[in-house]
Amino acid sequence: MTQTLPDCDLDFLVRQTRLMLSSYKHWTGKTLWPNEGKSGETLVREVFAAPFVLCSAGTEADPILNYGNRTALDLWEMDWPMLTRTPGRHTAEAMERAERDRFLETVKRQGYIDDYSGIRISSTGRRFRISQATVWNLIDEQGRYAGQAATFTGWHYL
Repeated sequence: MTQTLPDCDLDFLVRQTRLMLSSYKHWTGKTLWPNEGKSGETLVREVFAAPFVLCSAGTEADPILNYGNRTALDLWEMDWPMLTRTPGRHTAEAMERAERDRFLETVKRQGYIDDYSGIRISSTGRRFRISQATVWNLIDEQGRYAGQAATFTGWHYL
């Protein structure tokens, strides 16, 4: 697979990809990526090129997106530097943000939620509805909260 990776630290991409995959399995009991045992760079390239959205945000008071695969970057019409400076709340319209915040607090308490839907907005203002999304807490090897991630395959433009 020749998917071009973002111009950032490969070690970070390996750690973040493995963190998202292991946390997903922890909460859901399911495997998000069938080849998760592959070597670091190969795994990162495959997941980055996956045909579904995969993104995550950190633990800041106003969480900043720290990962988005190619499908996520294309959907939100962002490049890597722009994505990794964007607070996650900016992926929703202002009127949708209070609902998004309530939803993320529920995820934080419960560990994960699947079958979420909501309206999101790209960096150019293009609105779209996501459906059947799974959102989960990221937990590191010591069991500490390390942010949240989301994946979905369903969306349509409004």
